[in-house]
Amino acid sequence: MKKITPSIIPGIGWFLISTVLLTLPGSSFPTESWLDKIWFDKWVHIGLFGILVFLFCWGMQKKYSVLSLLKIFSTIAVLALVYGIIMEFVQRYFIPNRSFDTGDIIADAVGCAAGWLLAVKWFGTSTKK
Repeated sequence: MKKITPSIIPGIGWFLISTVLLTLPGSSFPTESWLDKIWFDKWVHIGLFGILVFLFCWGMQKKYSVLSLLKIFSTIAVLALVYGIIMEFVQRYFIPNRSFDTGDIIADAVGCAAGWLLAVKWFGTSTKK
């Protein structure tokens, strides 16, 4: 069976999906109170950003040294977090019925860290030394 070649195309696709979801007007979301009780919004942010970092790391894995790969993966995670912070400002100033939420930034950071940790575990040890 042929091995799937790593590519940044899935990461770009997930970035576009995330951007669409993060720029939907607030009226597009359900207002069920039980979703607030389980912090559904925060779990969505963790998932969006964890997958984003993981997919870009997967696409960038090459035959780098472990140290170089860690730098690349760390840069991806930091850039994803900066993207999340920028999107909070976009929501505050440009998207109807959306607001800036520090809790979302924290959830984005948790997702970025989780994606980074998973990528390091899966791809960081499979490089040449």
